[in-house]
Amino acid sequence: MKIRPYVMIAPAVLIFSLFFIYPIFYMVYLSAFDWNFVSPTKHFVGLDNFQTLLSEKEFIEVVRNSTMYTVLTVFFTLLISLFLALWLNKQGIIYRFVQGAIFSPHIISLVSISMLWMWLMDSDYGLLNWFLTLFGISKVEWLTHPDTALISLVIVAVWKGIGFNTLVFIAGLQSIPKDMYEAAELDEASPLRIFSKITLPMLSPTLFFLAVISMIGSFQVFDTIAIMTQGGPINSTNMFVYYIYEYGFRFFKIGYASAAGVILLIVISILTILYFRLLARRVHYR
Repeated sequence: MKIRPYVMIAPAVLIFSLFFIYPIFYMVYLSAFDWNFVSPTKHFVGLDNFQTLLSEKEFIEVVRNSTMYTVLTVFFTLLISLFLALWLNKQGIIYRFVQGAIFSPHIISLVSISMLWMWLMDSDYGLLNWFLTLFGISKVEWLTHPDTALISLVIVAVWKGIGFNTLVFIAGLQSIPKDMYEAAELDEASPLRIFSKITLPMLSPTLFFLAVISMIGSFQVFDTIAIMTQGGPINSTNMFVYYIYEYGFRFFKIGYASAAGVILLIVISILTILYFRLLARRVHYR
């Protein structure tokens, strides 16, 4: 048996196991205990943490917020990015400039972006409300009202995410064989038919990839919540990771927080499997 290949991959496997696999198993282990992170002893409670978690109204709201945030963010990010990619998939200085401009939020720190949008969405002095008043529209309590706070976070996430997705879409568009479009033009196919029968099917691997990673990333959102809303107002923007952080590192209910983490892991795993089961068949690689 050849040992060299295993020796070559051993460091990567060790690091992956240490920082990814081990924390998952340890989180599952901690979910069965009542522990305050300080006491040297852990009290075994079995599935009590899960029962308490699933009976809490606050946690049900967290699940609802996370689901709504993910659906809205993924849908609008992919939709806007796709249309921008179709427009920017051309040669020219202006198109390259716009590509760079819309990609720049992706490389900016999320902390900086959150601070910027907090100023833009300030109820009294924010630029967005100032702009609305020019048209006689009343001010919006973007981050301080339960009905608008979650939508405000979605706006920030979409604004930050469209740049990366657009460039990936453009790369996918440029990989489509040109002769397919030439054949469609010879058949005098309409632009809508060309998009539905050529562009969209050939772009399906890219769309599938972006949908999966966007879904996973949306369920793991933390920075914007911690900086902009802290889960409020009235728990309207509290989501999985921030909820886990609160109970784990503010209230020191490590077992309870670990149980929430296990549920998050299960939710993401199930949704990813469903994505592959339901959508993978519709992906065209040729």
